[in-house]
Amino acid sequence: MTGYGRATFSAGNINFSIEINAVNQRGFALGISAPQDWSNSIEHLLAPIVRERVSRGKINLAIKQDAAAGTPGNDVFAWDKIAVEKTLAEMRSACDELGIAFAPTQELYLRLAEMHRKKSATFPPLGSPEIAAAVVAGTRAALEKFIAMREREGEFLKNDLLERIQKLTTVVEAISTFSKTTVPAYRETLLARLKSLDLELDPADERVIKEVTIFADRCDTAEEQTRLMSHFAQFSSCIDEPDCGRKLDFICQEILRELNTIGSKANNLAITRCVIDAKNEQERIREQVQNIE
Repeated sequence: MTGYGRATFSAGNINFSIEINAVNQRGFALGISAPQDWSNSIEHLLAPIVRERVSRGKINLAIKQDAAAGTPGNDVFAWDKIAVEKTLAEMRSACDELGIAFAPTQELYLRLAEMHRKKSATFPPLGSPEIAAAVVAGTRAALEKFIAMREREGEFLKNDLLERIQKLTTVVEAISTFSKTTVPAYRETLLARLKSLDLELDPADERVIKEVTIFADRCDTAEEQTRLMSHFAQFSSCIDEPDCGRKLDFICQEILRELNTIGSKANNLAITRCVIDAKNEQERIREQVQNIE
């Protein structure tokens, strides 16, 4: 599921912000961006903390120096003017030796300024227990907000899934109703065809009864309907369980299997239409289930 959380913390007299966001993904993937001074050890520190709360989705975690006014070390556009002027002087001298006119532009000056940008802050070492504790605390605070947003989304998702399961229940009930007319309709069609071929038989004729019985057995979907209703009940009951995503995904597969069987047995246009509607709804449910942890 998607989610977002943000928190701030201080470490070594420098203020930081931490943002965590996620987009839907079937597996788990974590990307962490942080100040370069921390890049070698930040993932080892924070990945276990994120994994203990999140098991699915593409997670992005970003730690930045807080850009709020008054933050220590936040002179973000400071550069070493002496180094820039020295570089320009060396370039002018080289051009004079080669007999080339030297006319520095604003763009050149800006590029040199970027090259000689002063480090805005000396970040405290992440190996310090106090600094690591501050980073972990900030991460946990952002995670709490992230999880809270996910839980709100999960509640909406749960209600949507339960509504769709109810729609499937209504469709299966309609299939049950239409099934009652399938065999009588076949019997009447069979007798009408025999009559059109001048082979009119008594409805009580043993051959007619046998043919109708074979047809009734071949198109009977009572077992599939029972299993579908069982799957719907299981789906509704386990949706509140922790880590229910894989279980719901399995139930979706079983629902589709039963619907396919009913569709292959159906000798009734109304039932075929019901199966098509049910399979469309099942696909919507399956897609939603992929977002559940």
